[in-house]
Amino acid sequence: MQNAIVFEGVSKKYGNSLVIEALDLSIPEGQIVVLVGPSGCGKTTTMKMINRLIESTSGKILVNGQDIQSIDPVELRRGIGYVIQQIGLFPHMTIAENISLVPRLRLGKKAVDIAAVDELLKLVGLDPELYRNRYPAELSGGQQQRIGVARALMSDPPIILMDEPFSALDPITREQLQDELIRLNEELHKTIVFVTHDMDEALKIADQIVVMQEGKVVQQGKPDQILRHPANDFVREFLGEKRLSSHLSYLVDDVMLKEPITVLPSRGLAEAVQIMVKKRVTGLVVTDKNGQYLGITSTSDIYRRYTDESLCIADVKQVNAVTVKSGTPLAQVLPLVQEAPYGYLPVLTADGKLAGLLTQASLVDVLAKSYLQEEAS
Repeated sequence: MQNAIVFEGVSKKYGNSLVIEALDLSIPEGQIVVLVGPSGCGKTTTMKMINRLIESTSGKILVNGQDIQSIDPVELRRGIGYVIQQIGLFPHMTIAENISLVPRLRLGKKAVDIAAVDELLKLVGLDPELYRNRYPAELSGGQQQRIGVARALMSDPPIILMDEPFSALDPITREQLQDELIRLNEELHKTIVFVTHDMDEALKIADQIVVMQEGKVVQQGKPDQILRHPANDFVREFLGEKRLSSHLSYLVDDVMLKEPITVLPSRGLAEAVQIMVKKRVTGLVVTDKNGQYLGITSTSDIYRRYTDESLCIADVKQVNAVTVKSGTPLAQVLPLVQEAPYGYLPVLTADGKLAGLLTQASLVDVLAKSYLQEEAS
């Protein structure tokens, strides 16, 4: 994979204040790369140096292999899309005129390609017939932000810079536009540099995350890599890892279903099917009348031999399923649940009785509850 943007030892000073310090950073082509970090960490300055809205003090920035200092700033910016929080639509221009701004600057007021405008409006989820001739004041904040994205795409730039574009929007609209951005780039394969201070937003939209602190990159990687292997305490705190991973201190007993659906081994196959239909489950745990665990069975086990009316559950149960002991730390069994052929693990007491059932759904429930409790506190 080629790098669309490369920083080589780039620094930025304002007087004696060093904002960016000897920054080395590579941004791969065709990906959404999110610069994230607290206010004042240098992420917006880093992004604005790409299109020379801010000039670097030292070092070199290459865009598609070319030193940006060798490119006229105006021409450089015309080849790089730019979307900001304030959007910056001109109120006296129609939506079509706003989207066509860059061609209009180059070729005059008549340079409005209606077909191209309509295509871009469709791309960002707006009906051209309804929105083409409207003015910005007639649009909601989310619709205006979509127009900002369409305008950035008008000249088909290979690189788009986005400076906290969704932060002023309500949560529902923000989620919708995040989804839209992911969808768009799956189709268009632009190199998007996206600045945010919101880690949830970064984790959702990024192909790669660049975590910044005090003008330096402290970690760069895929979202999953950063979640699994935060580089230091700062990254862990910024991720909220202590809050989100508090569930790892749980035992399986805290998470398991405490009243799983069971069946006696003497039950007929038709009876077992009726139990599964009534309880809306695809599997049953087999126990004796004292609750001793004997095995598990599923719809596929039963239906393979259903035509033989002489059989009972004892004949079709699986006895080699993985089980876990009551009191086991949840962290130790997470991989086992993911790999379990039936999607669940029986939890047994020390004397082999069924204590409960650990399912993928129960894991999701505890993660959600843990997250919501921490959010509330």
